[in-house]
Amino acid sequence: MKFSQLKLTTPYLDLDPIFYDEVEPTPLKNPFIISASRDAAKLLGVDEDIMKDEKLLEILNGTHKLEGSKTFSMCYAGHQFGYFVFRLGDGRAINLGKVNGQNLQLKGAGLTLYSRMGDGRAVLRSSIREYLMSEAMHGLGIETSRALALIGSDTEVARQTKEKAAIVLRLSPTWVRFGTFEYFNAPGKHDKLQQLADYVIDESFPHLKDVEGMYLKMYEEIVRNTAITIAKWQSVGFNHGVMNTDNMSIDGRTIDYGPFAFLDDYESGYVCNHTDVDGRYSFKNQPGIAHWNLQKLAVALSSIVNHERALKILEESFGATYETEYLSIMYKKMGMQESDEKDIELFKWMLGSLESATIDYTLFFRTLSTYDGDKKSILSLAVFQTPLLEWLDAYDERLKKEKRSSKERHTQMLSVNPKYILKNHILQEAIEKAQEHDFSMIEELLVVALAPFDEHKELEHLAKATPLKSKNIKLSCSS
Repeated sequence: MKFSQLKLTTPYLDLDPIFYDEVEPTPLKNPFIISASRDAAKLLGVDEDIMKDEKLLEILNGTHKLEGSKTFSMCYAGHQFGYFVFRLGDGRAINLGKVNGQNLQLKGAGLTLYSRMGDGRAVLRSSIREYLMSEAMHGLGIETSRALALIGSDTEVARQTKEKAAIVLRLSPTWVRFGTFEYFNAPGKHDKLQQLADYVIDESFPHLKDVEGMYLKMYEEIVRNTAITIAKWQSVGFNHGVMNTDNMSIDGRTIDYGPFAFLDDYESGYVCNHTDVDGRYSFKNQPGIAHWNLQKLAVALSSIVNHERALKILEESFGATYETEYLSIMYKKMGMQESDEKDIELFKWMLGSLESATIDYTLFFRTLSTYDGDKKSILSLAVFQTPLLEWLDAYDERLKKEKRSSKERHTQMLSVNPKYILKNHILQEAIEKAQEHDFSMIEELLVVALAPFDEHKELEHLAKATPLKSKNIKLSCSS
C-alpha cells in the first residue's frame, strides 16, 4: 500500500470540542522532501517505498489530505520548570488522524489556537534533530514517538537570525500528556477529565477497560512505563533537557525532542539545556523529576482516583521498577550474567571512576564489550587513568565468576552497548551541511540511528570520540 492510500480516523474528535481546535495547516513556500524513514512507514502498513509516493510532499505540506483526515490541534496545560502554566497546547503541531494505532502529526505546520506568541513554525535545525533522534531512540530500544518524514522550504522564520522553516511528520500511539489531565483538573472540569481518562484507556490501555478500579490501574501502568523509560534513558546517557509535564507522554514513551543530548564524557550533573540555569533537568535529576511529574499527575487525577492510594502506588512502584530495570540493563552492559551481592558496589564504583577519569561514556562501554584483560584498550580513552586502572583490577576479578566464555560475553555486550550514538556534534555537522542543501549526512545518520549496534564499516567515522571543543555542550530550546 502507498502512504497516500491510507485511510485515517479521528477518534479524538469524538470528544467534546473543548479538547481540541480544528485548524488547517499553513503550507510552506517551495517545499522539498529531505528524508523519509521507510522503517517508520512500516508501522502504518505502508509497503511501497514512501519516497516514491508522488503525494508525500503535498501531505507533509498540508496541501493534500489523506482520506478521512480532519486536522486539529490539542489543548493541554503543564508544569514548566516547576511552575504551572494553564494554557499551552499544540502551538505548532497539527494532527492529521490515526491509522494502524499511530496518530499522525505535522510539527511546524503553522499557527494554531495555542500558538500564543509563537509563529507555529519549526526551523530546519530542530526538525532535523527531532527527525533523527526519534528514529535513533527506537533503534536503541527505547519507547518513543517516531518520525516518518522531513521536508524543508524557502519559508523564512525569525529566531536569533533568519532561518528556514521545515516540517516533521511525527507518529505516536498517543499524544495525550500528563499536562492534558492538568488542563481539565485545574478549572475543576472533572467530567471532561473522566472523558479523557476513558479515551486514554481505550487508546493506550484497552486491557483495563471496564476493569474494577481501572483509573487507578491506569495510573499504576503510567508509573511503571515512565520508570522503565527513564531507566533506559539513564543507561544510554540520554538527557532530555525539558521534562515539563506537558512533555511527558501518558503511555511513558519519549516525546518532544528539544535541547536533548547524549553524554559525551560521563558527567552525572550534565545539563544540556542552557535555559535550565538551576540544573533542574540535569542528567542525574531525571529519575527524581519523573517522580515529581507523576506526583502532579496523581493530583490531576484525584477527582477519579483516590489520591492517597495513587501516591502509595507511586512510592511503592516507581523506585523499585526504575532500579530493577536500570540495574538489569547496566549489569548486561558490564557483561555480568551471574548474580553477586557485591555487583552493586562494583557498579557504583564504575560510575565514580568514569566521572573521575573523564572518559567517553559510549566508547567506554563499546570498548568494554570486547575487553579481554588488556587494560590499555580502556585506559587509552581516559584523560585520567588511575581511577579506571583500580576499577579494572576489581572488574577482572569479578569476571572470573562468570561461567560463560569470553566470546559469549562479548557477543551479548555488543548487543546492548551501541557503537553509534547521535551526539550533538554529529547532528550539528549534519545540520550545517543541510543548511547548504547537502542532505547526504542525514541519510547516513538515519542508517546508524536505526541499527546502532551494527558495525557499518563505511560509516566508522560516525563512532569517533567527540572533539574536545564539542564535549557536553549546552543547547538552546530548539524551535
